[in-house]
Amino acid sequence: MPSTRDLIESILERPSVFKSREKLYPEYVPPYLPHREEQLKALATYFRPVLLEPGTISQRVLLVGSIGTGKSATARRFGQDFKLLARQRGLRMEYVHINCHRDRTLYLVVQEIARQLRIPIPPRGLSAQEMFQLILKQLENKNMYAIITLDEFDYFIEVAGNDAVYFLVRTYDEHPELTKRISFMFITRGLTSLSRLDTATESYLIRNVVHFKPYTSSELFDILKYRSSEAFYEGTVGDDVLKYIAELVGADTGGSGNARLALEILLLAGNEADSEESPMVTIEHVRRAFTKTNPNLSVMINDVIKHLPLHEMLILLAIVRSLKATSEPYVRIGEVEEEYHRVCEEFKETPRKHTQVYEYIMDLKKRGIIEAKVSGKGYRGKSTLIGISIGPLDHLEKYIVELIEYLKGGQP
Repeated sequence: MPSTRDLIESILERPSVFKSREKLYPEYVPPYLPHREEQLKALATYFRPVLLEPGTISQRVLLVGSIGTGKSATARRFGQDFKLLARQRGLRMEYVHINCHRDRTLYLVVQEIARQLRIPIPPRGLSAQEMFQLILKQLENKNMYAIITLDEFDYFIEVAGNDAVYFLVRTYDEHPELTKRISFMFITRGLTSLSRLDTATESYLIRNVVHFKPYTSSELFDILKYRSSEAFYEGTVGDDVLKYIAELVGADTGGSGNARLALEILLLAGNEADSEESPMVTIEHVRRAFTKTNPNLSVMINDVIKHLPLHEMLILLAIVRSLKATSEPYVRIGEVEEEYHRVCEEFKETPRKHTQVYEYIMDLKKRGIIEAKVSGKGYRGKSTLIGISIGPLDHLEKYIVELIEYLKGGQP
């Protein structure tokens, strides 16, 4: 019997499709951000005076967009590169990034600013306002400047309230004689959270806004292509896999446009490939990964399948088997119909006509069990393409067969 050490070593010695798994982690900030060039240009325009006329302006910029639209990565990339450019010009610049989901009060935020700027705070109890004044004084003494990003700013507004926000954004209004050494970026999911602030503070924040739209499938493909080249060994992830993930998540193809989700699916698909020692990431690995990111969807679909009419179940089984026979994400309706006839023969049922089959397929799409779309580029002639995003297909096939046998058995 193998020892625990033998078991661990056997896993550690397995081949992997990954060369650098961490390049897919949410906290990783790549050197290049596809399709965020316009946002980076806008930030450069807003912060230009901070670099060219240091001390004359305290800039505040609001970054707005839904989850996974690249706000945090863009802020970090800009902040880190801006800091290096400033230092090349002889300006002592620091970049501070604070997650307000964790640090939700003014005291905790100011404490974290001091920690990241390596400014010692006396052990005696100081208020947040006193600590901030100490930070300003230290920056003055050291002739330093800082860009501070408050990420998940919605949480700070909700917990710390209007007075705390006012204190941060209007610091230099209260002390016009000070050299303006701190500028801010605020990251929020939407402008509605600002309605909790008074009109003066809100209007102050929305002067400089950079918007981040959800990614389209073609944009996500570019992001996945770039990140997969960093994370995987060459030849282990095909464009078909990346395109499929992009279509599942793209805002223009019915998804959320969330790049973080797309990268998570790719990471989990790679894990699936490693777990079965596959030399490549496949479409089936993506289905399994997508199911893991949507466990409620999988449960819901299984529950819906239970209540399907017999022939819709037979067609669904034909779809699953047709997809299993290919490594493609979609199959043509004609292939499904051929398989449906074989399934009907297997279960001794008379197959329905084409029109009825098409209606059943559209109903399965409406119920959210399958995807169905008209073929486009890369396909000869027009046809309806059918796919299933959840997996593994083996388990789904077994489940459907059991339900069909139950119905055919005439049990109550």
